[in-house]
Formats: sequence, C-alpha cells, structure tokens
Amino acid sequence: MRLIVDHRTRYRFSQPQTRVLQLLRMTPLDAAQQTVLSWRIDVDHNARLREGRDGYGNVTTMLYVDGPIEALTIMVRGEVLTDDTGGSITGCAEPFPPLFYLRETPQTAAGLFVSALVANLKNPRDLNQALHGAIAVHPGRTPKTRSAEDALREKRGSARDAAHVLIAAARAMGVPARLVSGHCLDGPNAGDHRSAHCWAELYSEDSGWSAFDPSTGRVPGETYVRVAMGLDASDSTPLSGTRRGGGIEELDVDVRIAAAQSQKQG
Repeated sequence: MRLIVDHRTRYRFSQPQTRVLQLLRMTPLDAAQQTVLSWRIDVDHNARLREGRDGYGNVTTMLYVDGPIEALTIMVRGEVLTDDTGGSITGCAEPFPPLFYLRETPQTAAGLFVSALVANLKNPRDLNQALHGAIAVHPGRTPKTRSAEDALREKRGSARDAAHVLIAAARAMGVPARLVSGHCLDGPNAGDHRSAHCWAELYSEDSGWSAFDPSTGRVPGETYVRVAMGLDASDSTPLSGTRRGGGIEELDVDVRIAAAQSQKQG
C-alpha cells in the first residue's frame, strides 16, 4: 500500500521567543515492511536542520530557529510503500540486544493492576487481545507522565497508554518489549488525527521481533508506517525541545494519513 503522511505542528507563543530548539523523531527508515519513497521536513522560518541518529537507531533532526518568534509551524510530508509481513519486524537497526528491552521505566512499571492482567496468561501473544478488552482507547493525547498502572486502573486511555500497558505486562512476563511511534491509516485516531500513533513490539527467541497494536487488538500491517522506537514513549516522541523566552505556548497538531489516489480508485 502506498501511504501519504502529512504531519503539521503549530506553536503559538504569548511572548516572542529568542530561540527555539526542537528534537524531531519524525523520519521513517526502510525495513522489510516499508520503503520510504520520499520524505521532507519544512519550517516556516529561517531554520537550521541537522540530521543524525539516536542510541536506538532512530533518525533524528535537530531544529534551530532564532527569534524573535511569535509562531512556528513544522511541516512533515512523505510517501511510504508498505507491505503486510504478519507483524514480523526485520531489516531495522538494532543497536541493543533484546534483553535491553526488559528495562522498566516509570511509564511501564508493573504494579498490582498489571500483575493481575498477566496472572492467568501463559502466552505473551495473548496479551494483545486481553488488553484490547481491558482498556477503552480514545483518540488524542494524554499526559506524558501517565503510567500503565493509571491506564489499567481507569480502564481507559490513549493509544500510547495502551502500548505502555502491553509493554509493562510483557516485561512482567520476562518478554522484551518496546514502544513504536508512527502512523496508522485506520487506527483509533482515523478521521480526527491529533497525534501520531503508538503500538508495541515483543521479542521471542523463535520469531524475533513482532508488532502488536493493543488499541485495535490486531497485528500491524500495511496500513502502518513505523517511525521510531524506544523503551517507552519518551524515547520515540515525534517532537521535544526547549525555548528561550517567557510566556506560555499553545500547541496544535494535525496528522493526516491517506492511501495514494490511484489505490482508492482501484
């Protein structure tokens, strides 16, 4: 499937800023399940962009903008050719061994609620379906500090929360797990994309890394674009950064994913 991604982030500041510095993890890489046909990042200011890689192998772009800045728009657009590999993840950079992804983080710590979820499960792959029925997933974002335990206790959350719960549960069972950020044509945000999508990847000795989406209860296929990965969402968030200047900021995110027009007509 040929997917077109249009991701726009708009900042508005109550006071002019003297400098804005942003770290972008918004550029996908080729892998067995996807081929990047085109991809570009544009800014509506005179900006400096410096591309690199982080410790996980994700493509990073450092964005520097000098002020005065009252508003800033970052536009990311590209096309990706995707394939359905049955959730199997191969052809990706793997700087760390699988056991690294057993590390617990504040967002993925296993407590009473996660322990209860996995108590009667023998196969880690059953987690995806068990979790899909345990949490009502709603579109949009939740606070970055929200933990897997919070989401399970309240039985509701975002796609990011559901992914954190799946990761916490898998690690509690001794299964390496990591979070993936990217885009999904038909996920819970379909029709009202206000944020990037999130899901999880679990590792087994027999099959290697495999993707699971607890927000839909299915295995990611050709409607997904994989962008970045990490121990939790803080390692793969699309944008993070700092600014110099007082006042408050207002953030608006608009993410649109569509199949190529020729496919729609076919």
